Amino acid sequence: MNVSTILIILLIGAFATYFSGDKLASKVALLFSLAALGCSIVLLNNFSAGENISVINSWITQPKISFALNADGLALAMLLLTAALTPIIIFSSFGNEYKNAKAFYALILFMAFAMTGTFLAADGLLYYIFWELALIPIYFIALIWGNGDADERRKAVVKFFIYTLAGSLFMLVAFIYLYQKAGSFLIEDLYKLNLSADEQLWIFLAFFLAYAIKIPIIPFHTWQANVYQKAPTVGTMLLSGIMLKMGLYSVIRWQLPIAPLAAKEYMDIFIILGIAGVIYGSIVALRQKDLKKLLAYSSLAHVGLIAAGTYTLTVDGLRGAVLQMIAHGFVVVGLFYAAEIIYRRFETREIASLGGIRTQSPKFTSMFLILVLASVALPTTFNFIGEFTVLYSLSQINIWFAVLGGTTIILGAYYMLKMFQNVMLGETNSKIFADVTLNEGISMVAIIAVLIFFGFYPKPITDLITPSLETILNVINKN
Repeated sequence: MNVSTILIILLIGAFATYFSGDKLASKVALLFSLAALGCSIVLLNNFSAGENISVINSWITQPKISFALNADGLALAMLLLTAALTPIIIFSSFGNEYKNAKAFYALILFMAFAMTGTFLAADGLLYYIFWELALIPIYFIALIWGNGDADERRKAVVKFFIYTLAGSLFMLVAFIYLYQKAGSFLIEDLYKLNLSADEQLWIFLAFFLAYAIKIPIIPFHTWQANVYQKAPTVGTMLLSGIMLKMGLYSVIRWQLPIAPLAAKEYMDIFIILGIAGVIYGSIVALRQKDLKKLLAYSSLAHVGLIAAGTYTLTVDGLRGAVLQMIAHGFVVVGLFYAAEIIYRRFETREIASLGGIRTQSPKFTSMFLILVLASVALPTTFNFIGEFTVLYSLSQINIWFAVLGGTTIILGAYYMLKMFQNVMLGETNSKIFADVTLNEGISMVAIIAVLIFFGFYPKPITDLITPSLETILNVINKN
């Protein structure tokens, strides 16, 4: 068995879901997503036992393109993130009714397929194909099943689509240029290229445009809040929980090792851009009156810190960034799901219109509080490990980077706890808040369990990713 098995399961699952009809679609999608999760755990065990689970086959002879999937520790960590979150996201949607449900759930599985391919691809063109394929399902999910006014939603989604597509074209041009030099798109051949400082700078910037839009990094963030707000909660979970990690992962896997001279030369600038996102996201979040928008800007702040960590070019920075990517994936999915549970009861996301949930549902309040505390990196939660490792790496570069980056924790604690107070405490809402259902409880508990377990014991993930990150740093430091 190799990693292509997961891609096959998800792709077959997407078609099976579509042809199963509207009534069965959600259950079929859940079944295939759980099968992909089971398969990824088996593959992890095989990898740990020393088996080669990577794939490399010739695909197109001229130009030389390979069907190459690289399964090292870093790729497997992102694969497990995708495989674990997909069934949680699907299961969390069971409380909603969707028109043309078969297409909706088929698109979710197809998106999981494309994102998994992006994390595994070891050929530049194959990677680019998967990267673009991931954009198509989220476009339709947000456009067709999104919230609010149809015209506003269309504008927000089209803006996101054009932004990300345009950024990706710069990346494609970079890959074509690299192919002219290497005669191959294989990542190992691209790593071996001896590019001049000017060449590396242009390649670095071309990749940066694609990744900065996807992550997003200031000033390429303007699409995010509106799309997060307008997309259905499932779409927002996919975007924030997994899709933005494609950009952060790609910085580590593709951008830094291929253009290390540019990364070293302009390191401070890109760290500052990441930290600017932390401060901007936190300040704007303070002013938000819509729960989903507040969470969107909170996500922007946290992602800015992760991006800053990747550009430190240290093993601590990269390791902290990957740990925080995984932790952020779970916590942000949990928070958006909690917002969705509230919306199902009160039919509003206006924070001022909420309140008094604690007296009506202590169980939900407790779970929501744990997610909020995880989001602000409370010790013993998974987010604490990643965030403080990143801050430590920033302090090694410049103590002021760590001080400014730390504002994400201070400001984050303020606006998240203030939001919790307004939503959960205060006067009881005139509408009754029904207690969480069994399905809702299972999804929330699964997320919280991951955040607490790896908060106490992050070693399995650290041991999995560190060898891959050290290999990438060796490539960076050879130049």
